[in-house]
Amino acid sequence: MPTQLEMALDTMLRIFHQYSCKEGDRFKLSKGDLKILLQRELTDFLLLQKDPQMVDKIVLDLDANKDNKADFDEFVIMVAALTVARNDYFVEQLKKKEMLSSKQI
Repeated sequence: MPTQLEMALDTMLRIFHQYSCKEGDRFKLSKGDLKILLQRELTDFLLLQKDPQMVDKIVLDLDANKDNKADFDEFVIMVAALTVARNDYFVEQLKKKEMLSSKQI
């Protein structure tokens, strides 16, 4: 039986390949594929962003080799960066909660 982390890794692989096989190179995401992936799979993250150009900025930043496509390595870097950002937000919220709790004592 796979662990939760193994299932998460498998899900990440499946999602990448679900979107990468839409057009052209089936092992890379075109800019259009990546935009659709972000809009469909990271809706909550995008809703929290104040910058309406966030998707376009992510696409530009992600394309490290400037081939207008994102391979799996570039996709994983994006997922890792977003995971770090979510963790930072989570830790910040926990600290605020702890501060409020300590003030109430």
